[in-house]
Amino acid sequence: MCLDRREFIRLSAGVAGTALLAGSSARAQNLISQPTSATALPEPIRTLQRMTADVAPITLDERRGRVAKAQRLMAEHGIGAIFLEPGSSLFYFTGVRWSNSERMFAVVIPAQGEPAYVCPKFEEERARELIRLGGDVRTWEEDESPYRRVAEIFRDRGLRTGRVGIEERVRFFLFDGIRREAPGLEYVSADPVTAGCRMFKSPAEIALLKRSNEIALAAYRATWRTMREGMPQQEFAGNCAAAIAALGGNEGGIFCSFGKFTAFPHGSITPQVLREGDVVLMDGGCTLDGYQSDITRTFVFGTPTPRQREIWNLERAAQDAAFAAARVGAPCENVDAAARAVLTKAGFGPDYRLPGLPHRTGHGIGLDYHEWTNFVRGNQTPIQPGMCFSDEPTIAIYGEFGMRLEDCLHITEAGAEFFTPQSPSIDQPFG
Repeated sequence: MCLDRREFIRLSAGVAGTALLAGSSARAQNLISQPTSATALPEPIRTLQRMTADVAPITLDERRGRVAKAQRLMAEHGIGAIFLEPGSSLFYFTGVRWSNSERMFAVVIPAQGEPAYVCPKFEEERARELIRLGGDVRTWEEDESPYRRVAEIFRDRGLRTGRVGIEERVRFFLFDGIRREAPGLEYVSADPVTAGCRMFKSPAEIALLKRSNEIALAAYRATWRTMREGMPQQEFAGNCAAAIAALGGNEGGIFCSFGKFTAFPHGSITPQVLREGDVVLMDGGCTLDGYQSDITRTFVFGTPTPRQREIWNLERAAQDAAFAAARVGAPCENVDAAARAVLTKAGFGPDYRLPGLPHRTGHGIGLDYHEWTNFVRGNQTPIQPGMCFSDEPTIAIYGEFGMRLEDCLHITEAGAEFFTPQSPSIDQPFG
């Protein structure tokens, strides 16, 4: 897995048009020309109502079920325990949110027995406030080794030989310290366990993802109605961030591009101002109880040209082809191939060549903006109920414009189902 797009946007705060709210850096927020009071907001945003009154967070019982499934997968794959540090997987299993630093905070989930936590001694009381799953908390003082506490947990859970799974986001210095303290164990990827759980969403997760996407789409619609001649990217993106917040979404925002810069799949550093006839691309979303949305809409400020209309319709056809190919039992790569075939037939590409589709057709989504697994060539993973993906073929034509339509979907027993309505047309992108 790699740095996801939203994190890239946050860290690349120098890119004009970036907009994030909760959890973002002050440096990124300073780029937003966002109104400072509710009365200064444009009318389409000022009148929005929260959409979160009936949202149900993930329950403790569901997290217990996740741990039980992880333990079954550990048994199947011959893994005696998995090690997680703070991040989406630790939150997925335990519900604990904790910031990473040089001081180890972690959980060990064994194949047998209850989870055990490793925590700095001076943070113990805060940790116990947050921990709801298991009560075994091993602390270490500033002059002691946290790695020794991990090794003690392994021994106490009966793991003196065998394999330990290291979650994919664990930093090397932590892994290195653990293997030095417990050299008799074999260290392997925890992906068969963590991805084996997280790829398949429960009804509660599906509901959160659906509402997160509904909030993003409603915010996009309101933001679209605020466009005006001469509007800078920062103002447009700031309006969307304000709309997401008004609707109850968290960590919400977009990047946006105007005109020829819409051909850059993840934006350009060149400042842009909205002009009549510009193609406009907005891409981003928000979170709800940690669950991500990801939507892209592309449209024209003003009357589309025949060329813009032609490419938009082709993009929609590619998205439709990908959706139709997302059948239960089919390999994930079939979805990418279906979208790419539409574009190749129209003279784009082939393969990843430009002008055309330079990236995979879709990615998994859940607690991470990009997570396992992907609609990409070579991925033979069979599509199964409970999986969630983006469907986002792009047509990038450098020097002219780009088109991307992106909607997220989940797989049911009957096939794919979008969380939100697709973009109906270039003239009415939000219906």
